[in-house]
Amino acid sequence: MVRRLILVLGDQLSPPHKLSSLRHAEPGQDVVLMAEVVEEMTYAPHHRQKLVMVFSAMRQHAEALRGLGFEVRYVRHDAPDNTGSLTGELRRAADELQPGEIWLTRSGEWRLERAFDDVELSLPAPLHRLADDRYLCETETFERWARGRRELRMEFFYREMRRRYGILMEGDQPAGGRWNFDAENRRRLPKGARLPERLIISPNAVTQGLIAEITALSPDGFGELDAFGWATNGQEAEDLARHFFADILPGFGDHQDAMAQGEPWLWHGRLSAALNLGLLDPRDLCRRAEAQWRDGRAPLNAVEGFIRQILGWREFVRGIYWLKMPGYLETNALGAANRLPDFYWSGETDMACVAAVVAETRAHAYAHHIQRLMVTGNLAMLLGVAPAEINAWYLGVYADAYEWVEAPNTHGMATYADGGLVGSKPYAASGAYINRMSDYCGTCAYEVKDRLGERACPFNSLYWDFLDRNAARLDANPRMALPYKSLARLDAAERGAIAERAEALRQSFGATPLQAEGRVST
Repeated sequence: MVRRLILVLGDQLSPPHKLSSLRHAEPGQDVVLMAEVVEEMTYAPHHRQKLVMVFSAMRQHAEALRGLGFEVRYVRHDAPDNTGSLTGELRRAADELQPGEIWLTRSGEWRLERAFDDVELSLPAPLHRLADDRYLCETETFERWARGRRELRMEFFYREMRRRYGILMEGDQPAGGRWNFDAENRRRLPKGARLPERLIISPNAVTQGLIAEITALSPDGFGELDAFGWATNGQEAEDLARHFFADILPGFGDHQDAMAQGEPWLWHGRLSAALNLGLLDPRDLCRRAEAQWRDGRAPLNAVEGFIRQILGWREFVRGIYWLKMPGYLETNALGAANRLPDFYWSGETDMACVAAVVAETRAHAYAHHIQRLMVTGNLAMLLGVAPAEINAWYLGVYADAYEWVEAPNTHGMATYADGGLVGSKPYAASGAYINRMSDYCGTCAYEVKDRLGERACPFNSLYWDFLDRNAARLDANPRMALPYKSLARLDAAERGAIAERAEALRQSFGATPLQAEGRVST
């Protein structure tokens, strides 16, 4: 007799003692269910590397659980009786095994939680959904923190988290006398900078098999597979973490916002995908980073910047997601309603920065946060791309993207579709910002200093047109005062010419209204 049937999801690949549904499971009495299903493969236009990474990690995790004595019912995507959905596989397993109870650590995504709501009453045994305590802030705790606040700002949440966990603290004060060293983390990459050597994770046998499977299953799917290098088990993830702390973290702070041609990684750790799968522990990463500073092996601005990404930003966006769903993704504060240009998929554009970021995205299922925010996200916002269009792109093309973390970053931070819930202003910028933080403009077909003309940088006219079009929505924002003062200095003739140039760019890029195509914008 099966005492418990325990469903483990594809982003819950943590050791049993760290996952609430497995923490008290007993081999010989409980059965673990894991399933690769078409519904999860197709709800977003997933990069092929993401499919390989998740399925390889799942298969290896299943074998690790078997090695601990668990019976694992593992359903592959090509199994002939696969129902195609997680709820279908849960119901099928429960009907066949007739367990006394069904256990599940809560999903990270709203759509799955609603699916489990729908299936719960049709199951032959009680379904127990347990909190996912791998995160550092419970959703209920975040809700209490948010209650009654006029604005929800990550900085103040982050300070509370530092105090709560005693990380980078000296008594009740922040280490170094400041909470945030972001101002010291915005240096452009100097010419001739020596970049750290990168640890290459070679695909193991399971991963190699999946590369062949996904190639055959989706020969024309988005993303290349030749350069696959993601961690797919705990040891590979730990190897990446050790390499980051020893060789990369010391330089992470100064240049974390820099961009450079042909350098997708710079000083970024490539840890987020493994962290979001459950192969790494966020609290452990923060403690290890702090130890690097206290032992004199990394500067404070690097360590604080890294910890802020995990203890602050990651937990903050998860809190926002669960606080504001399901209506969050229906917001559209700027009334954006245009189609996403095809070059987001192909990379075929004369804009050197966009071409580089899309090429690296295709090759690695990766782009770092400034590339996502200030190149592809910024451009989508300036073009008036409908939130659903750009959200789906980000959710699909990056290996570390799950809706709970992707949506607030894209919908809130990158495109301001939530009207300022996540970010206090739109992160709109002209070509000058990209030129300051990268070397892209030196090889671009467009002239970064020009606003008008056929070879003027598209970001420039689109930026000024964005301000003009959205003045009624944005000019009262105190953080937008300087841009609007600059806009006011342009005469009517130039503003008209800018508007014409911006509209011509939207047309030539294919960023045209979705309603004209019979598609619904949100």
